[in-house]
Amino acid sequence: MSSAVPVVDYEPAGELKIGQVGIANLRIRTLDVDRLADEMRERVARAPKLFARAAVIIDFGGLAGTPDVAIARKLVDALRDAGVLPVALAWGSNDNERLSVELGLPLLAKFRAQYERADGTLPAAEPAPEPKPAAVRQEPAPRPAPATGQPGLIQSAPVRSGQQVYADNRDLTVLSQVGAGAEVIADGSIHIYGPLRGRALAGAQGNEKARIFCRAFHAELVAVAGHYKVLEDIPKELHGKPVQVWLDNEELKIAALD
Repeated sequence: MSSAVPVVDYEPAGELKIGQVGIANLRIRTLDVDRLADEMRERVARAPKLFARAAVIIDFGGLAGTPDVAIARKLVDALRDAGVLPVALAWGSNDNERLSVELGLPLLAKFRAQYERADGTLPAAEPAPEPKPAAVRQEPAPRPAPATGQPGLIQSAPVRSGQQVYADNRDLTVLSQVGAGAEVIADGSIHIYGPLRGRALAGAQGNEKARIFCRAFHAELVAVAGHYKVLEDIPKELHGKPVQVWLDNEELKIAALD
C-alpha cells in the first residue's frame, strides 16, 4: 500500500512589510500561532537591533475572515513572547474594528494603502471591507506617485543616529552619510552620496518603481514599497560597495553599481 506524500508548505505564515515610519506591519496569512511566533522569533534573533521590542501592527486582511478574540489574544501574547510589541491592528472590516476594541488595541488605517490597487479596491483574492453608509464614508484620495520633474528633497547635512528624514511624495537625495540608527524615507527614490549605515525606505506609499542608490552600502535595513532586507540577508561582497536596490516581481534585488 502506497502512502501519501505529505505536502510541504514553503510559503511564510506571515508576510512582514515595513511601513512609512519604520513600523513593521505583519500581515497574517495563516492563523498558525506557533508558526507565526517561531518566524518572528527567528527575525528578532537575526536582526535584534531592528526587531527586538519593535512595534508591530497586526494585519488580518490576508485571511478569509476575522479571527475570534481568543485566537487574536493568543497571537498577541505569542508575538510578545517572541520579542516584539504588538501595538495596533491594521484597518479592515467592521468585525476587525470590534476585535480591536476587545483586545484594547488601536486601529490604524494608513497601512491599507500598501495592499490596495491604484483605484482603491482590494485584490480579488482577499475579502473587501464592509462598506460604511454613504453619508458618513470619507475615504482619503489616493496619493499620486511623484510627478516627473518635481523637485526632490535635498539633505546636505549628515543624517545622524536617531534622526529621520522623509521626502513626502518626491525623491530624496542625501549629499552626506546616513549614520547607524538613522532613517531616510521617500515616497519616490533615494540617492545617498555617502555611506548608508542606517535604514533607507523608498516607495513608502507603495511605489514599486522606486529605487535606492548609495555609494557605500552598510545598511541596517533597505526597503522598497514595503519589501525589505536586513544586512544579514545581503551578500558580504556587497558590503561597503556602491549598490542599487529595486523591486523585480515583488522580490527585492540588490546589485553593485559599475
